[in-house]
Amino acid sequence: MIIEQIYTGCLAQGAYYIESKGEVAIIDPLREIAPYIKKVKEANASIKYIFETHFHADFVSGHVTLSKETGAPIIYGPTASPSFDAVIAEDGQEFKLGELTIIALHTPGHTMESTTFLLKDKNGNDHAIFSGDTLFLGDVGRPDLAQKAAHLTQEQLAETLYDSLRNKIMPLSDDVIVYPAHGAGSACGKNMMKETVDTLGNQKKMNYALRASMTKEEFVKEVTDGLLPPPKYFPLNVQMNKEGYEDISIVLDRGTTALSPKGFEIAANDTGAIVLDVRNQSEFVKGHVPRSIFIGLNGDFAPWVGALIADIKQTILLVIPEGKEEEAITRLSRVGFDGTIGYLKGGIDAWKSAGKDFDTISSISAAEAEKGLKDDSISVFDVRKVGEFQSEHVKNAINTPLSDLNSHLSQFPAKSTFYIHCAGGYRSVIAASILKSRGIHNLVDVAGGFAAIKTTNVDVTNYVCPSTL
Repeated sequence: MIIEQIYTGCLAQGAYYIESKGEVAIIDPLREIAPYIKKVKEANASIKYIFETHFHADFVSGHVTLSKETGAPIIYGPTASPSFDAVIAEDGQEFKLGELTIIALHTPGHTMESTTFLLKDKNGNDHAIFSGDTLFLGDVGRPDLAQKAAHLTQEQLAETLYDSLRNKIMPLSDDVIVYPAHGAGSACGKNMMKETVDTLGNQKKMNYALRASMTKEEFVKEVTDGLLPPPKYFPLNVQMNKEGYEDISIVLDRGTTALSPKGFEIAANDTGAIVLDVRNQSEFVKGHVPRSIFIGLNGDFAPWVGALIADIKQTILLVIPEGKEEEAITRLSRVGFDGTIGYLKGGIDAWKSAGKDFDTISSISAAEAEKGLKDDSISVFDVRKVGEFQSEHVKNAINTPLSDLNSHLSQFPAKSTFYIHCAGGYRSVIAASILKSRGIHNLVDVAGGFAAIKTTNVDVTNYVCPSTL
């Protein structure tokens, strides 16, 4: 028996490869299927099943393409209604994989079709569960993502999730291994552990949602408390996962079109494409195509694209480091953004050499910003999350979280200079690029963010542990 977790940090997502006697099951694959095909060929095996724990909202799964390439059936749990051919398993239905058995346990609550797959070893003993978004490490799936489709309130879904956990998962043995679909950083939960694999016994001790004495009313209150609005691209990803999508090879062919500076400019003007600059923030600050949006590949690239651009139909033109074209387009496609139509050949240097206008962002060190920050002579805006800000911040700073920046535009000064910062410099440059694209140019980025500010003598609030907020 071989079980491999294939974890993608940018999405905080875990896909799974299970092999026994030359037969393979893939659970919740990513959209680019080449690694799975390669792995199966190297093992001289064949894919027998493709299991989907639910209709994912935060990424586009590779199930459709993988099934087309291998002939393996796609398997969903009860009540799923995809637009393509799939096996809709009954609750408790068994699937043989070599010497192993995989059982579909219908565990609705995160979504109504959510299903946990229980793996039994060759001796028939319960070995592991692949819990999708039903059970995370330290948390459970948020119950508000499917309410429109299911015509249920988040409270009703939470009640359903409570029953699923207690009737289907908690009765299992403590030594059963838990393999979730996501880890810390995913927007599908609230406060997940940094670990990506654990035992069910430890989760019964550590996970607030699995307290044995917890009433249904307590569960509903705690699970729904503090839920932020889901990113706008989530329902669009669900739709793609239910209805299908273009093969990623087509997306790559279209997106890897190299454009001269003149062709790039014409394409931007003719199509209304967003110019997305994915270089390092320090490079973007020094020079970029006017009105371009920065979201760097070296951060949580795909989730920020999804949260800030939102419309997966938006056409995109890329400014990108040489050799990173396929990586960027692939990572965009993981969250449903298939509209890349080309990239700037030669990058910003070619743009400048062609005599095209370029823009910069004013940026200073925390030491240089210290005077203005200490005497409140310059307004400072903190684009970190609310919890980060509440935990500790520059005194008199204004919190304008990046994820909700558009709703805070009226708070930024129209003429006077203001400072902007995040935790380390990545998010503040994203925010600065958005503000400049909206015509707000009187900003100065504090390089290094709050981490750098804390090394100065600037007054900050007393630290509060985020877990107590």
